Amino acid sequence: MTRAASPSPAAGPVSYEESKRLARDPDVTVRARLAMREDVRPEILYFLAEDASSEVRRSIAANHATPRQADLILARDGDEAVRCHLAAKVARLMPDLDAEEQAQAQKYLIEVIEILAQDEAVRVRQIVAEALKDVAAAPPDVIQRLARDVEDVVACPILEFSPLLSDEDLIEIIRSGCVTGRLKAISRRNGVGERVTDAIIETDDTAAIAELLDNTSAQIREETLDSLVDAALEVTTWHGALVRRPELSLGAVRKLAGFVAESLLGILQARTDLDRKTARAVAKEVRRRLKDDQKRNRKRPREGGKKDEAEDPAVRARRLFDSGQLDDEAMSRALNGGDRDLVRHGLALRAGLPVAMVDHILSAHSAKGVTALAWKAKCPMRFATQLQIRMGGIAPAQALKPRGGINYPMTPDEMTWQLEFFEGLVSH
Repeated sequence: MTRAASPSPAAGPVSYEESKRLARDPDVTVRARLAMREDVRPEILYFLAEDASSEVRRSIAANHATPRQADLILARDGDEAVRCHLAAKVARLMPDLDAEEQAQAQKYLIEVIEILAQDEAVRVRQIVAEALKDVAAAPPDVIQRLARDVEDVVACPILEFSPLLSDEDLIEIIRSGCVTGRLKAISRRNGVGERVTDAIIETDDTAAIAELLDNTSAQIREETLDSLVDAALEVTTWHGALVRRPELSLGAVRKLAGFVAESLLGILQARTDLDRKTARAVAKEVRRRLKDDQKRNRKRPREGGKKDEAEDPAVRARRLFDSGQLDDEAMSRALNGGDRDLVRHGLALRAGLPVAMVDHILSAHSAKGVTALAWKAKCPMRFATQLQIRMGGIAPAQALKPRGGINYPMTPDEMTWQLEFFEGLVSH
């Protein structure tokens, strides 16, 4: 005997009696098709929410007509796929509810979302986070929980997009020990405020600051941006974003022109917010670099010829210093290139200290002493950190880091005391 075909979700209406019969059909496929229908009585869908087949329960979980009481049962279902289907559905329902419907759904829909936001399966929480990330009507407690989730794939969408996170929330999250992925997500927020950008910069997370600079809607104080320009000499990943930042101070533009790659100088030149003096300064830098390239090509030593490297380090340092070329870029290039002697003599000249005292400080394995030396030589704090690690014998974990991403972590009095202390040791 041939059995009658079961109705598909697109088929005509099914009677109450017929739906009761189909709900008990031994064929899983028949029950699953019934579970997909939105014209079935709520009690039938509720009954199917406890079906033995996970395939049927998945269909019920995805069905918008399923009663909220049944969704509560499914929120604790043992099958992760069932909970994923449910998470996708209820999170989508949230922004579509009007005020009256939200009040009616408060008891069930919100409770279902709260349960799923704490689900042990990362995928379930991720689905909820992705669906609620930009929903203004989302439950605030759920957003707070998801923003602090242990998994980046859950927290980052909320941190980047949720309008329910205040500046205070974001600052608290940042200062609680935020990792790079989360800091980058916050840095990408539309219109991120000055207090939040300050907190991000204070972490000294280079990658997050790069994202912040790339975000043209991020509100960065002019003095903070100027300080980042000072620090950017050693952070090439910032250069492209900096030359494109709106509202750069003219002083910052002139500084950038001194060290960014030639390919970025053209972008600086093309800015429409430059005054005549700054435009001339940028153009002058372009011409200077062209001349330097030409000189290098003319002076390139022949095979077997004498090279610049043979020049005595002290003489070379003095020549660069007297010509105004022993700048932050030259010092950083020497440090990164392993030219220790040029760094030693350069520090001595810039700080006005004997080379013997510079050597004594560098060999003392003192993070504070090396930091004070770099400060005296008017070097950026980021240079001071690298100097501690590369030439001061300081382990990276023990090295002093910039405060606020760019500032020296010691007071001038503290650093002066350090220098006087080492001066006393050398004189004796």
